[in-house]
Amino acid sequence: MATYHTEIHTGGGGWQADEPLSISITNRGDVVPEDGAPSTGTTVTWSGDQGDASVTFFDDGNTFQGTARFPGEGPVGYRGQLAT
Repeated sequence: MATYHTEIHTGGGGWQADEPLSISITNRGDVVPEDGAPSTGTTVTWSGDQGDASVTFFDDGNTFQGTARFPGEGPVGYRGQLAT
């Protein structure tokens, strides 16, 4: 599992801190290595009650950037930095 400090970007509000994101993908060793951080270029998409997002990882899984949509809100920019 990998945990990321995240930020969202709204139209006029700039980047703002958001909740931490923990990602755990099991049984897919070719996608996510044992340390839990996806390799550069890996795209992960999810959807659920908490919202949906699609992000692409960079810097050997240390950062990601993409878009997200949370319940009752429009799409926002979404980025994260691996927590140390």
